[in-house]
Amino acid sequence: MERMCYLAEVSRAGFYRHRLPPAVPRQELVLRDAVQRVALEWPAYGSRRITHELQQRGWRVNRKRVQRIMREDNLLCLRHRGFMVTTDSNHDLPVYPNLAGSMVLTGLNQLWRADITYIRLAEEFLYLAVMLDAYSRRVIGWALDRTLQDSLTITALEMALTQRGAPAGLVHHSDRGVQYASRDYTCMLEERGIRISMSRTGNPWDNAACESFMKTLKYEEVYRSEYRDLADAYTRIGEFLEVVYNQKRLHSALDYRSPAEFERSLLPTAPATGEVRV
Repeated sequence: MERMCYLAEVSRAGFYRHRLPPAVPRQELVLRDAVQRVALEWPAYGSRRITHELQQRGWRVNRKRVQRIMREDNLLCLRHRGFMVTTDSNHDLPVYPNLAGSMVLTGLNQLWRADITYIRLAEEFLYLAVMLDAYSRRVIGWALDRTLQDSLTITALEMALTQRGAPAGLVHHSDRGVQYASRDYTCMLEERGIRISMSRTGNPWDNAACESFMKTLKYEEVYRSEYRDLADAYTRIGEFLEVVYNQKRLHSALDYRSPAEFERSLLPTAPATGEVRV
């Protein structure tokens, strides 16, 4: 061994250090454990969101390091699936121009976006209608039922109105589906002074934010669950919407904050003790 080390011009200590695998620092092990925990908690998170989640939990880590750990541990996010169309725009009801496309949002309750998706159970389909505040991406109204009648969308609208009222200048945007074009639904909006906006024909990008939310719901909740019946689906989907999505899930468009946290950041800061606001 001494002869080989001499001929190779290396020290014996260096040779043995090279043979033994380097010890993994404890901090690296703890970080790897943290990455795994976040990936298990949020299976649809990619490296970017996991990095921001870790940073919010106090870690000083960059995305490249997180990507390396995820690659080594095979922590891949869930793959996307196909999507079923639930829009029936083949009707003779009045339709409205797209007002949302030209809006520049500066606060809450300026634009609400609405959409419908399906939830597949073992022996039946359920349908979910949601209402989002376009500025904060928060779910402010939702309804789940076996029917695609306008009673589904009306229930979601009523929840949103109960939570937010009907501020002046509010615009309601949806697709041209019969559930949103029905007389009962449009009358509810007009009676409260809410302007109606609808997507253009054959242009799904007009309501892309709502479509994106529906995909998030499917990949992070629906595809990971097996609901026994309507009651079970209502409870678990409601918890995802109200607790997980609104309160916890990081949104890239909100600087990696949850909708609830983003809305709290919009509230005026209270004056310090002894300070008088004029």
